[in-house]
Amino acid sequence: MLSKLPVGVVLLLSLANQAHAEPDWTAVGKALGSSGALVPGGIYRVGLPRSDLKVVLDGVQLKPALALGSWLAFRPMTDHEAMVMGDLVLTPPEVNPVMMTLIENGIEVTALHNHLLRSDPAIMYMHVLGRGDPVKLAASLHDALKESRTPLSDRGASAASPSTTVDLDMVVIDQTLGYKGKVNGGVYQVSIPRSEKITDGGMDVPEAMGSAIAINFQATGNGRAAVTGDFVLIASEVEPVLRALRKNGIEVTALHNHMLDDEPRLFFMHFWANDEVTKLVHGLRTALDKIHLVKD
Repeated sequence: MLSKLPVGVVLLLSLANQAHAEPDWTAVGKALGSSGALVPGGIYRVGLPRSDLKVVLDGVQLKPALALGSWLAFRPMTDHEAMVMGDLVLTPPEVNPVMMTLIENGIEVTALHNHLLRSDPAIMYMHVLGRGDPVKLAASLHDALKESRTPLSDRGASAASPSTTVDLDMVVIDQTLGYKGKVNGGVYQVSIPRSEKITDGGMDVPEAMGSAIAINFQATGNGRAAVTGDFVLIASEVEPVLRALRKNGIEVTALHNHMLDDEPRLFFMHFWANDEVTKLVHGLRTALDKIHLVKD
């Protein structure tokens, strides 16, 4: 069919296809040392749970999927380039070696902070941003991750999280929050996108790249659950959500940025509680009512 078109048109179509060519995600996974999967929005997302860590908070041993899940998400750009964003879960001794390797390879560190309080051992979270050839980005991130004890595996994210059931009333959670979650690694995870289009440096930041509210539940027995995650907020929502959480017995553990050039300007509010599920979801729903959200 192309042979019947004028030479100039064929050339333009060829250049357009090259500019939007899909990256070789198999090569990206190989360079990173851990494979991922394509998710909605054309994002290649790699989960890197810190299954090597035993972290206890208020007597609860945290499952990796609750609060110890490093991740990296690659989004194709033009000219065979990609943007990568992610969140690396690190112990304090790992922070500086990982950071120096990222800096040396031209990958930005956009935030470094806690998400939780009182965890044993203490855990830090490092947010990263890079642009360029996706395979080279993956290789640089591999070098940085090797400065930590983050497990790397070609089995993919799903192999590290085989559990498909949780001892929780998922119907109550879904109906009260108004959004349906999914089971991952023995944790019930609910992802809730904001209504606005979110960008960073002019590039769209879809849900899979960390722009959605995350609420994670881990059963702790007798109808109770540990809950943690983060609310993604614009400035006018910060105080109303903070007050709603505290009024309902949910601890606010951190408030900070994850990105540097985001539009609208976003604030991430992390939280923690271990209580009856019905009480937790009521408090969380009260907070969600203060936010501009996409309706499920």
